[in-house]
Amino acid sequence: MVPFYFGCEFSASGRYIYVSSNDDVESRIVQFDLLAPDIAASKDTIANFSLPPTGGLLKRGPDDKIYFSCVYNDGILAYPYPDSVTSIYNLNLSVINYPDSAGSACDFSPFSFYLGGNETYWGLPNNPEYDLGALDGSPCDTLVGIQQIPNTVPPALHVYYHPTWEKAFINAEHLKGHSGKLMLYNLQGQMIYEEQIKIQNGYYTKDLSMIGKAKGMYMVVVETEQERVVKKFVIE
Repeated sequence: MVPFYFGCEFSASGRYIYVSSNDDVESRIVQFDLLAPDIAASKDTIANFSLPPTGGLLKRGPDDKIYFSCVYNDGILAYPYPDSVTSIYNLNLSVINYPDSAGSACDFSPFSFYLGGNETYWGLPNNPEYDLGALDGSPCDTLVGIQQIPNTVPPALHVYYHPTWEKAFINAEHLKGHSGKLMLYNLQGQMIYEEQIKIQNGYYTKDLSMIGKAKGMYMVVVETEQERVVKKFVIE
């Protein structure tokens, strides 16, 4: 019979790949050596068993062992299982203990990992490898967490002075850091205003009163733990 290929998984080193399949009679797991001169000829059957267990997915765990799930199919497969349908096949996972070893040395242990009273079907959880490190020399290494996405947009500071209201409207964006200082200097370089500020998601705004300030040029400075941005404006 033509097998139905269900799942596959690599060993930790990437040398071996394991493929699960089943048909109407039996289920099996085969191993291929991806470094062999003839990969197809390296095929080695490491597990072969007859129904009622029907093989499903293979997944490598954090311990680098490969786990194999089976559904218990006694001819009438129901989902969810009736309370009466429990067996060694659906209360346990099978384990490949040493996936980087060839053939029988990989130590396939059938139905040996107890699920604590839970039952398995064909599937296993999808666990992406979020902890992959940087690939040395790769210009395409963009595996970073969402909080680590580099800020490639330069900071910008905008200042608009409203003569009627005598206010300087300050708007900074794409800032790095979480806190900093707002400073105001006159044309002689004297600091005439300063306050501590908080940065919210890269943004900071302030309506700064300029009542009583002399005509002339002023310089607004926003300084965070990581950068400093400057903008000039004029009171005419």
